[in-house]
Amino acid sequence: MARGTPSERREITRFDDYQVEVVGAPRMALDDVIHVLLAARWAPFLASICAVYLTLNAVFAAVYRVVGGVEGVRGFFDAFYFSVQTMGTIGYGTMSPTTHAANAVVVVESMTGLVVTALATGLVFMRFSRARTKIRFSHRAAITPIDGLPTLTVRVGNERRANIVEANVRLTLTRTTKTKEGTTLYLAEYLPLVHERTPLLNRATTLRHVIDEKSPLAKDTPKSFADGEIELAISLSATDETTLQPVHARKTWSARNVIWGARLADLMSEPTPDRIVIDLGKFHDLVPSEATDTFPYSCKEEDLA
Repeated sequence: MARGTPSERREITRFDDYQVEVVGAPRMALDDVIHVLLAARWAPFLASICAVYLTLNAVFAAVYRVVGGVEGVRGFFDAFYFSVQTMGTIGYGTMSPTTHAANAVVVVESMTGLVVTALATGLVFMRFSRARTKIRFSHRAAITPIDGLPTLTVRVGNERRANIVEANVRLTLTRTTKTKEGTTLYLAEYLPLVHERTPLLNRATTLRHVIDEKSPLAKDTPKSFADGEIELAISLSATDETTLQPVHARKTWSARNVIWGARLADLMSEPTPDRIVIDLGKFHDLVPSEATDTFPYSCKEEDLA
């Protein structure tokens, strides 16, 4: 099947509290496999390399058993061990090819081993050299009055002690709506933040979007959030000061994870004038906020559990 031709392969992407299933996706190409290996965790990555290595040696062992001509090989496992020694350029001297056919297979396996070793080495190097982010976002977003105006707040933090500098953040919402013709549309709108750029991303930073008359959320209520299946999405790009490589992170919140009438818990306290304590154990915590004349919402403590 040619590249880009639709197939029956399915792709499933999980978001906050739902998943998107793509059908008829193009068949995975070689560069897609490499991307998957780079994005995978270390355990599946190493398991994949081991599986390829063992499979190749098993295939060549079967070929040696068919063509014969290897001195000291009496069964499949001997052929397998000889294949491992050949691909690893070890050669203990107890097994050796004695025919042209066996030597031809050795040549092919040696070339295959060089290519596989080069690819595996390159993948491992790419994984080690790439800067991995340890940026976290609060599990839930909160809408609370601040200085008399409803304000959407989320929290972002750098989990590493290494500095992340020149962070740029963008917040958007996606709303499900129907046209007069009955067509379902998914409309994306930009939500400006009070501070969209910060020179240094610390352990916990609160981002705010003020819901004034110009805000896309100006006429929204908890019911309209649920009815419109609103989803918030945040993206962050910055630079790792240690490696000088760009880092990226993103997060989504569905309507049920946007809490009206609550605020993010305070993390900072000052036990003494010369000592400041930041409690990261409360990073995801919310506390109820008081209702006001302009914001008549206040959740209960049990709703935040």
